[in-house]
Amino acid sequence: LNQRLSIILARYSFSSQLALCKCRIFVSDLQNLGARRVCLMTDKNLSKLPPVNAVLNSLAKYGINFQIYDNVRVEPTDQSFLDAIQFAKKGEFDAYVAVGGGSVIDTCKAANLYAASPSAEFLDYVNAPIGKGKPVTVPLKPLIAVPTTSGTGSETTGVAIFDFKELKVKTGIASRAIKPTLGIIDPLHTLSMPERIVANSGFDVLCHALESYTALPYHQRRPCPSNPIERPAYQGSNPISDVWALHALRIVAKYLKRAIRNPEDREARANMHLASAFAGIGFGNAGVHLCHGMSYPISGLVKTYKPKDYNVDHSLVPHGLSVVLTSPAVFAFTAQMHPERHLEAAEILGADIRTARIKDAGLILADTLRKFLFDLNVDDGLAAIGYSKADIPALVKGTLPQERVTKLSPRPQTEEDLSALFEASMKLY
Repeated sequence: LNQRLSIILARYSFSSQLALCKCRIFVSDLQNLGARRVCLMTDKNLSKLPPVNAVLNSLAKYGINFQIYDNVRVEPTDQSFLDAIQFAKKGEFDAYVAVGGGSVIDTCKAANLYAASPSAEFLDYVNAPIGKGKPVTVPLKPLIAVPTTSGTGSETTGVAIFDFKELKVKTGIASRAIKPTLGIIDPLHTLSMPERIVANSGFDVLCHALESYTALPYHQRRPCPSNPIERPAYQGSNPISDVWALHALRIVAKYLKRAIRNPEDREARANMHLASAFAGIGFGNAGVHLCHGMSYPISGLVKTYKPKDYNVDHSLVPHGLSVVLTSPAVFAFTAQMHPERHLEAAEILGADIRTARIKDAGLILADTLRKFLFDLNVDDGLAAIGYSKADIPALVKGTLPQERVTKLSPRPQTEEDLSALFEASMKLY
């Protein structure tokens, strides 16, 4: 499974003294990697908050030469990727540090990749059929990822997602070569997250776990590449990814509501930070499927929606929200294949399945998810974030290019199926 990643798990103590100790260790990692010119990437909001300040102070204190790039866009676009890539090329850095959520870490992955391959055109590494999907054969510089949210698991994966504005759809780059060298999982960095960011990040963890556990089994994935370098990053569900997915799902069931409702519940925040990494390792090997494939046009075609707690100057559907709004419809649809897995997931999330019939697995999981989302005050479907039935053809059109993930659905889908799933997701409750 080739998980090219080391993880430092910070102890579950929240003292400032321990935070300083971890920063010293983090700087030592850079020194051990031979870093002499470091690129620190973050966004404008985070640049003013403690996680970035701690890193800046440590880099300066220990004499590490660095430049900061804080123009990362929340929910990146092709242009925001290109801006960061240009900065990286000019800087000629020998190491990268990404402090932030998935947007920051994904942007840093892309900057590292294209700076290491300066003659490549942007679409060379972008997933087919939007891009050329070429394999990465150049060596990249070390990248240390310091996540400040508990959702994307980007510190563990070889994926970088962006909004391709020309087509109004999300796509990305997927290669084991862009996985971070080191991930630092420190619950201190999550304490500044407001309620809705905690919620939407957690929904991403939820769907990572559910989708990877219910994905097409690895031995059914086709076609099989003739050369291992062409092997996709996502392999389908398998015995190893199953362990991580189920463990993450159990943590989500126990701690997500607590983490959202009480910002002082540090045990919950810490466990959700771990769950994000665990689910990332799971789906980083198995992959995701329809919730994510359908989420990309939901985000890309956003109209005027601006979510609570997000300090941004543009319309935005947070990734975790765009994913979870279709989850009841999706799992009701996919449960025809491997219903026992869907029923097991429903039980983990709190459903009483003692008298359940296996043929009802999809409906049971869908109802369990609706109750879970209702309890957490999630918007009532796609209609609540600005979509209507008139938008369904465009949403379907934006889903069709997402073959990298939609082909991992355990149940094949037609355009008519996708239309029905979007329609069923217009209202949840």
